[in-house]
Amino acid sequence: MAVYQSRNNACATGATMLRLTPLEMEVCMNIEQNKAVALEFFARFSANDIAGALDTMTGDATWWIAGKPGSVPVAGTQSKERIARIFDHMVRETKDGLRMTVRSVTAEGDRVALEVESYGELKNGRVYNQQYHAVIVMRDGKISAVREYLDTQHVFDVWFKS
Repeated sequence: MAVYQSRNNACATGATMLRLTPLEMEVCMNIEQNKAVALEFFARFSANDIAGALDTMTGDATWWIAGKPGSVPVAGTQSKERIARIFDHMVRETKDGLRMTVRSVTAEGDRVALEVESYGELKNGRVYNQQYHAVIVMRDGKISAVREYLDTQHVFDVWFKS
């Protein structure tokens, strides 16, 4: 299938679109590669392959989680090392890990935006069923930054409430 550029400069497919120049084709291919890396991250996480998910990230990657500092212990900007510990803890505390379902993906330039839903049963009987919006920034084919928006009250109730 041929790749085309629409009049509003977005990568698309279809016979009514204008053919791309080689540079525009490269940009579109990079966007598709960025989407593929973001999807790979969530597929690996969903398979409890936290090390594999982390391999899709740069060494200096950051992960920002919504929430007021102090209201939820994980809110704010985390280093790759800290987010790895958080992910490992989440998997250990669930019966079978967290199943991550990507509902939609949109990408432009070095950014990928995703709507994601997670589901996991915790060993304490609680259920974590979260909806997320994540904005991922890519650098050199890897995830360099994530901004995660989610229901912070649900995070607190499931993971931190005594």
